[in-house]
Amino acid sequence: MIWYPYQQMKTMQAPFEILDAEGVYLYTKEHKMIDSVSSWWSVIHGYKHPALNKAIIEQVGKFSHVMLGGLTHEPVRKLSDKLQSFLPGDLDYCFFSDSGSVAVEVALKMALQYYVNRGEQQRTMILALEHAYHGDTFKTMEAGDDEDYHFVLNAYGKSPYVVHIPTEIAALEQAFAQYHDKLNCVLVEPLLQGAGGMRMYDVSFLQRARELCDQYGVLLIFDEVATGFGRTGNRFVADLVLPDILVLGKALTGGYIGHAVTVANHKVYDGFYDDDPAHALMHGPTFMGNALACSVALKSIELFESEHYMDKIARIEAITRRELDGFSDPRIREIRIMGGCVCIEVYDSETLRGYQQFACERGVFSRPFLNYLYAMVPYVISEDQLVTVLDCMKAWFSR
Repeated sequence: MIWYPYQQMKTMQAPFEILDAEGVYLYTKEHKMIDSVSSWWSVIHGYKHPALNKAIIEQVGKFSHVMLGGLTHEPVRKLSDKLQSFLPGDLDYCFFSDSGSVAVEVALKMALQYYVNRGEQQRTMILALEHAYHGDTFKTMEAGDDEDYHFVLNAYGKSPYVVHIPTEIAALEQAFAQYHDKLNCVLVEPLLQGAGGMRMYDVSFLQRARELCDQYGVLLIFDEVATGFGRTGNRFVADLVLPDILVLGKALTGGYIGHAVTVANHKVYDGFYDDDPAHALMHGPTFMGNALACSVALKSIELFESEHYMDKIARIEAITRRELDGFSDPRIREIRIMGGCVCIEVYDSETLRGYQQFACERGVFSRPFLNYLYAMVPYVISEDQLVTVLDCMKAWFSR
């Protein structure tokens, strides 16, 4: 029996069984639905894309996977080279893993060991954001700040290693004044906090974080698993403010295969590059650098560049703003729009009860959570398809 995620198995509704998927559509036996959430924000090119399919099939004809322990291969080498040229600044060193959560774990491990290698054993603390979500593995849960997901950690009590602050510059400065000599990193979802409620904040907070990290010798980590590849309206938020470590996942492979990468700058990498074997990064996911994932990721990035995806994202944002301009309802607390993300936050989660079935009957797959009705559509969506998604959201409040 399948054990489904984020569900009480005893009371959950039966999930939609997908028989086929193509473009922006999911097909069940009874319904054809626009996937308004891109399979947890990853399927940016839509389903069954011929170029991505071809990349997978061609690589399968050679080999599907070999480990990176003592072996290497062309797809992982090409993807590393591509990311080195594609990403900003000196984010040049790629450590691959099999999921976003693990990639954030790797980033946190890098940050801690970077200082251990330097003999600064006291730098054990992480500065993170309120409402943060960085994954469901144990250290990422600790770095996160969402009781709805991670209440199980209450069994351990409050962590002495993580400080959470709001996205306010005054709080950031106060935290550095108090903890700067104990911090090994500042970890953020830049500009857009996804699972914490599609919360959006200003780039000035990140700019100040960069200044303080430089002043006090602390590493800055951007978790762009959700925000990377254009979701905020920027290619990467790292294009605006350069972190020391960047984490990518989800859209890295166009949503085809689970894969992620933790990318370090020269300073971080040099902190491990040594004659002392104890200074090596002792981490190695079995499927890191998977050949199928690397092949499809290369093609995904090629599509992103050659088919002008940043223009597509700007069009999605413009249409969304146009369609929701002036829309309001007493039950709505706030409407937030950024790049390829729109969120309608309501005061009471009961307001959204039944929306998923309502949307299905109108040809849209949606998955609201808590107080948040949102859309993160595939970038290949047409104007008519996007308007269908937005009209469905508005229709719910006019019943």
